[in-house]
Amino acid sequence: MADTSVPLAMRQPVSLRLASNVFLLFWLLLAAFPLVWVLAMSFKSPVDAFSSSAWAVLSGPRTLADGNGLSIVDIVLGIAVAWGAIRAATRWLMPMAAGEGLAQKAFSWIVVSLGFALLFILGFFVALPWVATPIEGLLGPLGQPILGLTTQHYQSVWVENAFYENFRNSMIVTFGVVTVSLTVGTLAGYGLARSGSTLAFWILIIALVFRALPHSVLVAGYLPVFINSAEILRPFLGENAPTLYGQPLAVIAVLVSINQPFTIWMLRSFFQNIPHELDESARVDGCTHFQAFRWVIMPVMWPGIITTGLFSFLLAYNDFLVTSLLLDASNQTMVPAIAGYFNRETTTTDQVEAIAAAVSITAPLFLLVMIFQRQIVSGLTAGAVKG
Repeated sequence: MADTSVPLAMRQPVSLRLASNVFLLFWLLLAAFPLVWVLAMSFKSPVDAFSSSAWAVLSGPRTLADGNGLSIVDIVLGIAVAWGAIRAATRWLMPMAAGEGLAQKAFSWIVVSLGFALLFILGFFVALPWVATPIEGLLGPLGQPILGLTTQHYQSVWVENAFYENFRNSMIVTFGVVTVSLTVGTLAGYGLARSGSTLAFWILIIALVFRALPHSVLVAGYLPVFINSAEILRPFLGENAPTLYGQPLAVIAVLVSINQPFTIWMLRSFFQNIPHELDESARVDGCTHFQAFRWVIMPVMWPGIITTGLFSFLLAYNDFLVTSLLLDASNQTMVPAIAGYFNRETTTTDQVEAIAAAVSITAPLFLLVMIFQRQIVSGLTAGAVKG
């Protein structure tokens, strides 16, 4: 039945709708396949994970034979716990993310993210085994495992190999890059959006050209400065002058220099979509330029800042080249650390652990997008505020 809410001239023929839906479905399957496949491999023994049989990878017969598996009760309760955690986050936790200012909102969202992660972990690793075990005992044969699954590789990665240290280093670098990029980007973007100077526009164009350069060029330029930083800083800091090479601060400086032109350009576009009348009204009410920016413009810009911050987060979180060249082994972030699994005498167990580590670093990305989905959509359509 045709949708009467759509104008007749805009209605698509059935063949076009069918073709577009088939194409989207094919694209979604193609994009989701690698993630689903490595997710299945990460919970299987090496024999199952690298089996030539797709069914063995999904069902895990060798993993099941080793005494590691899920019953029908585990699967049903696991789906229920996941659904409950998502519902609790969207209905209870997300409304708690409130605040008048940028700092308050950012803090609220961090609390909400940690709350969801805690809720998810408690549900799966505490509540689920406590509920499932007595039910499986009552069901007898029906409560026996039918699907091979083990979390041994995740335990090896996070506990034995101390992957949590790499996670901590990634968070230090990522939040440092996001904080500096957004702080400088909002001020510069607002100034450029409200400035009629042609010179400022061309400076930003030149900065974008440098943004397009390979990252290795910038790293090569900064590397001698970081290596000799102790000698450079000694006249100012004395004998205790630090060496920046191998420290997260060096990576933050390089990634900010790479990302800042794009951040300023993107925020400038968002600020240009905000009517000048808001600034003028605030100035008439007695605000200074900075007070108008802080109390009037920034609340309107919140979706745009979230969207820009997400791009900055992805740049720092997924970077390999800069972090692998500038950080030593003790301060390594997650992405180069995963590559390190293949630099030693690699076994199939090492490879599955690398896959488990790779799956682990995707979880914060899914959590981030799920929590900020409304702000991201609002930011991408921020032009609607103009008029």
